[in-house]
Amino acid sequence: METIVEILSGLDWSPLFISLKTGIVATVICFFLGIFAASKVIRAGERGKAIADGFLTLPMVLPPTVAGFFLLLLFSLKRPLGSFLFNQFGIKIVQTWAGCIIAATIIAFPLMYRNARAAFEQLDSNLVYAGRTLGMSEFQIFWKIIVPNSGPGIVSGTILTFARALGEYGATSMLAGNIPHKTSTISQRIAMVIQDGDYLTGGVWVIIILLIAFGVIVSMNLVAGKNMKNVQRW
Repeated sequence: METIVEILSGLDWSPLFISLKTGIVATVICFFLGIFAASKVIRAGERGKAIADGFLTLPMVLPPTVAGFFLLLLFSLKRPLGSFLFNQFGIKIVQTWAGCIIAATIIAFPLMYRNARAAFEQLDSNLVYAGRTLGMSEFQIFWKIIVPNSGPGIVSGTILTFARALGEYGATSMLAGNIPHKTSTISQRIAMVIQDGDYLTGGVWVIIILLIAFGVIVSMNLVAGKNMKNVQRW
């Protein structure tokens, strides 16, 4: 017990802060992009919907290292896009915190998109027609009718997105690297200490990430339980 206390007192908490910052920023980006993409895809034709859905869901089924490989090719300083961003705007993606955000966003985005799309597809279309009858614009209908009535699905997607972004490892390692106090996340820290044979420190980090994951699951269950109460009342 004293050994664990000593480890906690001397623990470098920067991986936790980096992971939390990355997860929060990536979740905010995925929230708006996922809702926007879902609203567009559900209005597309069957063929367009199938192609767009396959493309947007692809990061969820690919190994994270494959996504990280493509991101590394895209943003490398030796590639046109990476060179353009660095030379014109001084923006460097590879081995920076921006790389952590981009990698986490790409990997977590499908969860937000899929949940938002499922929530939109289950919405009663009569609510939309009622909004149009009342003279509301499409923008007002979307944000005042569609999004609020799709709340539980969107909240679940947001929570899952945050959890996925928080624990991202493969794509982040390839694009952002593992630089202490800069791009080293919890997942990367666990891999490093285990590689060095420090299983006790690795176990402490595992417990921390387990507690966060448990909190995420409880939050999802609370959202789902509240939704079921509303359904039962109806």
